[in-house]
Amino acid sequence: MPAGGRLVIETADAILDDGAAAQIDASPGRYVRISVTDTGSGMSDETRRRIFEPFFTTKPVGRGTGLGLSTCYGIVKQSGGVIAVHSELGHGTTMSVYLPRASSADVPEDVPDEDSDLRGTETILLVEDDEKVLAVVRRMLKARGYKVVTAGGGHDALLLLGLGKHTIDLVVTDVVMPAMNGDALIRALRESRPELPVLYMSGHTHRTLDELGGPFIYKPFTQVALARKVREALAH
Repeated sequence: MPAGGRLVIETADAILDDGAAAQIDASPGRYVRISVTDTGSGMSDETRRRIFEPFFTTKPVGRGTGLGLSTCYGIVKQSGGVIAVHSELGHGTTMSVYLPRASSADVPEDVPDEDSDLRGTETILLVEDDEKVLAVVRRMLKARGYKVVTAGGGHDALLLLGLGKHTIDLVVTDVVMPAMNGDALIRALRESRPELPVLYMSGHTHRTLDELGGPFIYKPFTQVALARKVREALAH
């Protein structure tokens, strides 16, 4: 809304019957709906069909990566929900997130953190193009005792490894990155270090563990979940 406008955020309970669920590719049932409506320029049908594709953006170069909506889509799908989009050119857009509604029986009781002692002293190469995510994951790993070397992309990671200044025990890499994605990085890495363990991380759910060929963790994740996956990857 470059000239200003109205932004409305609404929450509500929603019950989707067979017909309503089919319209948004969801399963029938009880949901919580979070809707965000703007009075902006809206979208064409062609744009609306592509908005959840990684790196698709209508913004000028330098104004956006095209990863925001695809990351949201991955998080919502991972949680068993869906995102419904209604938009018309010149009339704004409504994004509605439907998340399965939990019953009291679904809420786990507080349990002690059995993985609080998961620690290590290995050196990890962390590869992530988003600077904020890179900083957060780096802090998580260092809090568990690991030495962390960072790279902002696949090419930077290969350069660091080629310099030989660090003895790397594990590579933790994002999957979707510009220029060189996680798959391409690991294929290149395998030529010289076929035995080096890898842990993939991503907010996109369209890739499977079998396709990636190694341990995988979905974003967002907790420090404990990451610590568990790191130990799994080092033992892989």
